[in-house]
Amino acid sequence: MNKYRSGFVVVTALFFMWGFITVLNDILIPYLKGVFELSYFEAMLVQGAFFGAYFVGGLLYFIISVNYGDPINKIGYKNGIILGLGISALGTALFFPAAQFEMYGFFLSALFVLGLGFAMLQIAANPYVAILGSSDTASSRLNLSQGFNSFGTTIGPILGGFFILEYFGGLEATGASSVILPYLFLTVLLLLLALFIWRAKLPVFTNKEVIQKGAGAMKYRQLRLGAIAIFVYVGAEVAIGSILISYFGLPEIAGLSEADASPLIAFYWGGAMIGRFLGSIALSKASEKKKWLGMIGMAIGAFLVVYGSVYLKTGIGFGEVTAFLVFVGLNLLAFRFGRSLPGRSLMIFAIVPIILLVTTMLTSGAVAMWTVLGIGIFNSIMWSNIFTLAIHQLKENTSQGSSVLIMSIVGGAIIPPLQGAAADIIGVQLSFVVPIICYVYLAYYGWKGHIPSSVTE
Repeated sequence: MNKYRSGFVVVTALFFMWGFITVLNDILIPYLKGVFELSYFEAMLVQGAFFGAYFVGGLLYFIISVNYGDPINKIGYKNGIILGLGISALGTALFFPAAQFEMYGFFLSALFVLGLGFAMLQIAANPYVAILGSSDTASSRLNLSQGFNSFGTTIGPILGGFFILEYFGGLEATGASSVILPYLFLTVLLLLLALFIWRAKLPVFTNKEVIQKGAGAMKYRQLRLGAIAIFVYVGAEVAIGSILISYFGLPEIAGLSEADASPLIAFYWGGAMIGRFLGSIALSKASEKKKWLGMIGMAIGAFLVVYGSVYLKTGIGFGEVTAFLVFVGLNLLAFRFGRSLPGRSLMIFAIVPIILLVTTMLTSGAVAMWTVLGIGIFNSIMWSNIFTLAIHQLKENTSQGSSVLIMSIVGGAIIPPLQGAAADIIGVQLSFVVPIICYVYLAYYGWKGHIPSSVTE
């Protein structure tokens, strides 16, 4: 791993960047909803455009890989990452004309281009992290990189909420122009990162896997059901995060303004960061004693990072956030019961959010607020566990299977508008029935659905 450390650090910076930018959609939804006077369904189309691009990008990659071989094998991981950053930068740059023309459809188009770039980054960066070292610790490295992705999603609502909803929003009298400078700044960062990676000496790998024509990966039960699992996991996670600001604005929940509610979203995405860092330790080769000492220390440290980020913005007292520590403790217990088994852990980590969602639907005030925020920490290891289980035993069809899973990220485009439509009909609080259905399926996949058809129970 030492000889690959510099490459791992560089790629992990990508995970941070796309996490930071992705979560800004949660700020854009209520912001654009107010600017264009949208319904919940129409506002949730922000996620529809963004994550719909993942499906289109993954589908194009799948078609090319089936007919002509894996594109990454031909252009290399480094060039694939640079291409993804370039497309992403184009997407953020398009926010300038979108704001100038004040066209909601233009914003959706910009988000679609941004999503295409991120799809390419996902396809290139995830397997690159996996091969930067021993295959035995690939899941641990992926969880660590995703931990920094979640760090980006943790501070994104705080910084994004300040600049878009307050600072630049306060400088502009009307319209959608307060997003111009933040997204142009992101454009410059993405281009600088692409330039840095172009100049960096990253490890070069040659994949000699033979890509056979046809959709051979789809004959595997664990992949087919795993694709559905990725679909509902991403959809549920994004849907909950997207509606939290509106949810916390309800008088019976917290009655918070958009600017006051946005920093609290850091606990939702920060929970995923905490869980992923814990997962990277749990799946490492350390002794059990070192694992648990490390996990406890990491849990405390990561929680303080999340709390500190929110405190700097809101001045919230420590006593007001102690409820979140309960979920950190539950997460440690869930890892204990999961016993580092991907399927078992996934099942447990899906059951807990079902309980929390039912609780938030049936209560009000602080209980309803913190139970829904606590779900983030249990979303943490779902991506890596589902991904690992879905491509198990695919052999020469692994690359093709991976592109199918990337396509399934389109769940982030479909589930949020469904919850938005439910919120318009039955109210925001009862609309959480939509992600409950998603977590029920995830519990099934962790229990039985991931078992390959060729393996007897």
